[in-house]
Amino acid sequence: MSILQLKDANKTYGEGHKKVEAMKNTNFVAEQGELIAIIGPSGSGKSTFLTIAGGLQSPSEGSVFINGHDFTNMKEKQRAATRLQEVGFILQASNLVPFLTVAEQLTLSDKVKKDNMNAAERDRLLTELDITDLLKKYPSDLSGGERQRVAIAKALYTKPSLILADEPTASLDSDRAFEVMKILSRETKENKKATIMVTHDQRLTKFCDRVYKIVDGKLSEEPHTKAQ
Repeated sequence: MSILQLKDANKTYGEGHKKVEAMKNTNFVAEQGELIAIIGPSGSGKSTFLTIAGGLQSPSEGSVFINGHDFTNMKEKQRAATRLQEVGFILQASNLVPFLTVAEQLTLSDKVKKDNMNAAERDRLLTELDITDLLKKYPSDLSGGERQRVAIAKALYTKPSLILADEPTASLDSDRAFEVMKILSRETKENKKATIMVTHDQRLTKFCDRVYKIVDGKLSEEPHTKAQ
């Protein structure tokens, strides 16, 4: 079953000689259980693709479907509700509330969404990400790598069907990065999610089922064999 589908979607900015095609005509499908990497140089359109896939902006033309529902033509209130229920974002800026402790970041999720991880699942995730001892700390007390790991926990905690990750391991050393990829892979497979990861680190693609490349807004699938 497809979790995310883009049909003839594109994104342009400006008009006339100032017109920029940030994402050219794109058809894309992410199925349950797939971990997909998107690579490409800076300014190639990776972030545009991710924000359109997650409904943070709309395509200029074409459609975006999440679990078969047309995300493109929803009213903004319905789209926000769908994002809350279905999409987990892992952003470079970590997306943490500065005045809440790590524990409170998760508690806030419980107040706005049901069916999050149970206590055992939560504790397992915190242990694997090695952030159990950070629960009483605020984002300003954390290193860049710690904030990144907390952001990953926050995104996975709500059990979204679609995970969109923008450079999720950028602030982590190699060992931590590979451990995070193993967690993302397991969560994707065991819980039948779809995970799409934008990355500059091609070492991470060995964990992925498929790899796409964006150059000048054009998306194309790369030859790829997943490591066993």
